[in-house]
Amino acid sequence: MSWAQDEFGTVDLGDERLNGRAVLLAERLAAEPGESIPNACRGWAETQAAYRFLSNDKTDWQALLASHWTASIERMRQHKVVLNIQDTTELDFNGRRTRGLGPLSYETQRGMYLHPTYAISPAREPLGVMDAWMWARQPKAADGKRHDIKESQRWIEGDERVAERARELPETRQVYVADREADIMALLVRARDLDHAADYLIRCQHDRALPDGSKLWAQLQQTPELGQIRFSLPAGRGRKARMVRQRICANSMELRHGTKGTLPVTCVLAEEIDAPAGSKPVVWRLLSNRPVQSLDDALELIEWYRARWEIELFFLILKEGCRIEALQLGDVERIETALALYMVVAWRINRLMRLGRSLPELPADLLFEKQEWTAAYALNRKAPPKGVPKLGEVIRLIAQLGGFLGRKHDGEPGAKTLWLGLRDVAVSVAVMQAMRDG
Repeated sequence: MSWAQDEFGTVDLGDERLNGRAVLLAERLAAEPGESIPNACRGWAETQAAYRFLSNDKTDWQALLASHWTASIERMRQHKVVLNIQDTTELDFNGRRTRGLGPLSYETQRGMYLHPTYAISPAREPLGVMDAWMWARQPKAADGKRHDIKESQRWIEGDERVAERARELPETRQVYVADREADIMALLVRARDLDHAADYLIRCQHDRALPDGSKLWAQLQQTPELGQIRFSLPAGRGRKARMVRQRICANSMELRHGTKGTLPVTCVLAEEIDAPAGSKPVVWRLLSNRPVQSLDDALELIEWYRARWEIELFFLILKEGCRIEALQLGDVERIETALALYMVVAWRINRLMRLGRSLPELPADLLFEKQEWTAAYALNRKAPPKGVPKLGEVIRLIAQLGGFLGRKHDGEPGAKTLWLGLRDVAVSVAVMQAMRDG
């Protein structure tokens, strides 16, 4: 059974032909993630079938993802803790004639927004894309305001859905993780009203008032230090990679909630000490419902927050690996259907990379078909082993096809070399299949 059958095999679109097409199209897009739909498909007939599939009223994106959600739930059952990371990204389709697009950061820029929930384990194993919001903004009215649905609602609804999963999986602790945009009092109150069925961990954006009139950040700054940590901060957004040392503080506080009383929260401060000259200190203020009694408790929350980077990597794979902003489809609804497939493709690429690092001893046939790992050896001019090879070895061979050098100081393969290498493997498998078919 292929990976696409694992993820889309139970899809129910009301037509067996559509169900089969979903599996096939997922396989094609995963094999050529950076190519256009016509180039990913094999022949004109298959391309026409793909476009008919994307435009069919029965191929609702939520119905399409339902099978993947079921598989993801089963993966969650194997873990004591699952981090449900939410964030929003812009999809720039400027210059396209796609119907239904709206303004982005600039009113003249055309595109749409994607806000998924990306589920991972604390060890950063990708478990699935659990849901998503996709929308295009309405243009501003004459009064300079937008009158469509309030966008902050997606954060609150996201936490509600995580809470629903927590009740469905009582043996697995569900944690809602989000950056500063989710620092919304209505979300914190809603989480409390749901009896904290799911924990939350949100980076603080607002210096909120406390009942005595003081401010949250000032009180947190005065909290006794629990200890210190050191970690390597990767390069990004004009920042060089460097070592970071932070002091850690935590306190339980009551936030003032208007005239309706107070709201208890745990606040954690991770503040960089002795940042290099010219570098912005790394400071995180985190809000959670979970109590912090020790340095280990605080470090657990900090590690969970640092794992939020995984959704940024997911967006990177979607945009650069799958090149979703190059899609040329007639309307937003077709883009949403295509995104449902591409989100699972991007999840798979990241999952392969992470499992290759964390569980390299796994047998490769758990994630690859025999013809795939055989092709990886052949393309690297190596004889395939008689038995099933280890996952880590196959991942490195595939990444080498995408430009990974594999020297001692190179570390482990990244997502980009992996998606480029998967393309070459897919081409090789298709050629060998064509030769067998005569």
